[in-house]
Amino acid sequence: MAMIKIKLVKSPIGKPEAHRKTVEALGFKKIGQVVEKNDTPQIRGMIHQVNYMVEVLD
Repeated sequence: MAMIKIKLVKSPIGKPEAHRKTVEALGFKKIGQVVEKNDTPQIRGMIHQVNYMVEVLD
């Protein structure tokens, strides 16, 4: 299965609770961290919800 790398570039502090929980569910602990996830529709939906806080890497 294809993998996708995601980087947290903005802090979830002060953001809606649902967005903070999405960032946590994606596996982020701190700004600048890069996580690698399977490229599924569920993960894509999570990225879309918090697209202003994350960056998809090649």
